[in-house]
Order: sequence, then structure tokens, then C-alpha cells
Amino acid sequence: MKAAFRYLCWLAWSQKGRVALGATLGSLWMVGLTLPPYLLSRAIDDGLATGDASALTAWTGALLATGVATAWLAGMRHRTMTKIRMDANFRTVGRLVEQVNRLGASLTGRLSAGEVVTIGIGDVITIAASLTVTGPGVGAVLSCVVVALLLLQVSVPLAVVVLVGVPVLVVAVGPLLRGHLRVQGDYRDSQGGLTGRLVDVIEGLRVLNAFGGKQAYAERFRHESAGLREQGYRVAALTSWISALGTGLPALFLAAVTWLAARLAAEGTITVGELVAVYGYIAMLIVPLSFFIEGGYQISHGLVAARQVTRFLALEPPAPGTAPAPGEPAFLHDPLSGLEVAPGRLTGLVSARPEESAAVLERLGGFEPAATWDGTPVGEIAGVRARVLVADHDAAIFTGTLREVLSGRGEHDDESLCAALHAAAAQDVAHHGLDSVIEAGGRNLSGGQRQRVRLARALLSGPDVLLAAEPTSALDATTEALVAERLRTARDGRTTVVATTSRLLLAQADTVCLLRDGRVVETGTHDDLLGSSPVYRAVLA
Repeated sequence: MKAAFRYLCWLAWSQKGRVALGATLGSLWMVGLTLPPYLLSRAIDDGLATGDASALTAWTGALLATGVATAWLAGMRHRTMTKIRMDANFRTVGRLVEQVNRLGASLTGRLSAGEVVTIGIGDVITIAASLTVTGPGVGAVLSCVVVALLLLQVSVPLAVVVLVGVPVLVVAVGPLLRGHLRVQGDYRDSQGGLTGRLVDVIEGLRVLNAFGGKQAYAERFRHESAGLREQGYRVAALTSWISALGTGLPALFLAAVTWLAARLAAEGTITVGELVAVYGYIAMLIVPLSFFIEGGYQISHGLVAARQVTRFLALEPPAPGTAPAPGEPAFLHDPLSGLEVAPGRLTGLVSARPEESAAVLERLGGFEPAATWDGTPVGEIAGVRARVLVADHDAAIFTGTLREVLSGRGEHDDESLCAALHAAAAQDVAHHGLDSVIEAGGRNLSGGQRQRVRLARALLSGPDVLLAAEPTSALDATTEALVAERLRTARDGRTTVVATTSRLLLAQADTVCLLRDGRVVETGTHDDLLGSSPVYRAVLA
């Protein structure tokens, strides 16, 4: 938890001026809450008890002014604390986005999508909310001290009861807060895992339906969610006790001190006005006492969330490659499958199981070890991401104009953008020109349009090696024929590997390699394999 605590401290220190302002406003507000009981007691003793109308008017006016000032301080405190929460929220989101970009493609193998979602939404909000303790925290301590000093003027025993009782009440909740921290941490870990399971089910629903695994996954999710629910009950039980004590203990304290003050008033040790003041002081103490308990609860929540964030921020990306890239076109080799990719050629990769082809492309792209480029492991080559591109058929499409979606971080002129769209037969996507708006995930595009936009983006980047997975699986035959022909032209003289079972694409390939059980078992042209290989014909059937 040390890293989590340091992270919360960093968030507070990064906006120390605003936190100091919030603490000042919170302190003035809470200390201001102690004044009305004192002013009321003076109005009773100096005005009502003596029949002095001018004194009563003066003390009543002071009471009104104090109320107005306290209300203004409360509003400014809330405004400042809102800014602190928002700053912490955006600052944490910024760090997370930077880390996602830093980890790149290695993120998927390190953390589930569900866990990333839970961190990016739930944990960020929880951390931001925990920083609200920085405002009224100092004020809660000061208000308790001020009340004790005011009570010293009324009765020393009452002041001693407050000075001793408040810390005892706060410490009494400590064991519950420690238990809550432990249980909440376990619950949060399970929650991230279950969210990942849910994301997997949603993303793979079509596959699960096809293979009849939906019911099995549903049962597994139901079992795991039942376990999470039981953990949630344990968290809720402790939370309810903390909440009950946050209300009940101050109320019991108020009753005990009021009873003691009433005894003193009955004995004539204190006046009626002082009795009213004592009641007001102790009633006011409910605010800081409740805050101490609620603040501890928020901090424990914040520490659990910050632990998840710091764990994520501590992940290190793979070391960047340092080996030089081949100075001229060179062979790609995957020893696990036996695939040899000739430089400057269009190679087709065929398999009855798409995951086999995808695994080969991952290795050739350097995301998994084994494959080499001119004898050098692909992942160890400097700047490999700019030279070797794996174009997934379901790669993310971000929101923005068509120009922004295609260009990415590069700068391209309109001629290059239009050429890439033409090569991918995607001119119809630009129905309002290059400034046509693309929604997040390409929601306003058809499946075929999304696929062609992905292909156009890959072609526009112009990598030395393009590794495309099923780039035409969602296209009709006419459009597929256009894409097959134009892809060959666009990539003429550059190394291209296409994992596909499209006859139209394979007919354009210089070489076709057939995979079986993860190994290349036959190689030739599309026409040669159609004539000689029953397995090849069966895969394409």
C-alpha cells in the first residue's frame, strides 16, 4: 500500500495551492460552525435573561452575519473540492493513457480488457473522491480544538471529556477500517477479473454461438458473479457498520455530554445560556466526528483503487529493439511454422483454422518471439513498428474525420489519402469528402466499409512489410475482386503476406502457403494447389 499512498500524496501535492485553499476554506467553515452556539448563549444570557433589547439585537445580528459567512465558506469550499476532484481525475486518466501508449501491443498480454476498463472508470473516480478529505480534514481537527477551548471557559470537566472522547471515538473505528481495506481489496481484484470475463463473452459472442459454448460461459459467469456477490455482501456489511458508527457514535457522545452539562446546569455550576452553548458545541462536533469516520472510509477506498492504478503504471513495456533493419529487401522466416516469405512478393497464407494464420502473423510482426528478418529476430529490430505492420481485421477505428482516421499520427496530403482509399475500394466512405465524420468504432459504417477503411489505413502507412489478416472477409465478390487487384498494384515490389481463404485474393498472390496443424505443408501458386491439393480445395470450399 506504500505505492498507493505515495500516489495519493502525489495527486495532492501536484495541486498543492488548490489543496491549501480547500483546507483553509474547510477550516474556516468548520471553525465557523462553532460560533453560533457561543453567540446564541450570549444572546440568551446578555439579552433575554437581563431583558436588554439592544444586546439581544446585537448578538442576533452577529448570529445572522455568521450564518451568511458560513454559508459562503461552505459554497466556496465545495467549489474548490470539486476542482480538486476533477484535477485528480484528469491527471490520473492522463497517466493511464500515457501508460497504455507506452505499453502498446504488449498490453493485451499483460492485463485483460475488463481490468483496464475497471481501472479507467471505477478506480479513477474512487481516487478522485478520496482527495476530498484534504479540504475539511484540517478543519475537523481545528474545530475540535476550538470547541475544547470554548468549553474550558464553561467547564473544565466538559473540556476534558471532549479532548479525551473525540480521539477515543475515532480510534474505535480503526479495526473496522483496516478490515474494510482488506476485504475491499479482495473484492476489487475479483471485480476486475469478472469484468474481463464479461468483456470476453461480449466480444466472442458470435464465436460462442457458433460452437455452442454460450451456455457454458454463461454458467461460468453466473458462478463467478455469485462469488463476487458474496464478497460484496462482506464489503457491504463492514460499510454499513462504519456508516452506522459514523452516525451513532457522535449521537451517543452528544447525549452523554449533554447529560453531563444538564447536571452541571441543575447544580448551578453553569448558566442556562452556557447549557445551550454546550449543546450547540457538541451538536456541531457531530460534523467533524462524522467526517473523521467517513474520511477514513474514503481513504481506504482510495488506497484500494490507487493500488490497482500503481500496479498498472508499474508495468514495463518490452525493451525496444536495437538491431539494425535489413538494408535491402530480405527474407522473413518463421521457424515454428516453416514459413519463408520472399522479399518484394505477395504471399498468401491459408489455414482451415484462422487462429493458426493469426499466430504466424503475430510472430512475423515481432509480437511473439521466433520469427527472423534476414536472420535477426523481428522483435529486436530498431523501429520495427514503422517497418512491419500487422493489419488485424478487427483493428480499432477511432472517432474523427476520415482524414484523421486514415492518417493516424502521420501527415498525408489529399492525393495520398485518396490513393489509399482507391486501393482499398473505399471511395464510398468519403461521401462528404475526407472530412466525413467517423464515429467511435466505425459505428456509422457497414462491416465492409470498416474493413476497407482499416485496409486503406494500413496501405497509407506504407510499411516495408505488410501482414494482413482476412482483409476482405466482409466484402461482396465484386468489391473483393477490386480490392484483390488493387492491393497487388499498391504493394508491388514490397513484401506482403495475406492470411485469407479468399480465392480472389489468393489468385493474385505470387506464392500460397497452406498451413496444417501450425506447419506449412504445401507451397505453390493458387492454380497449382487447386489442381494438386485436395486439402487446399477443401479449405477453400
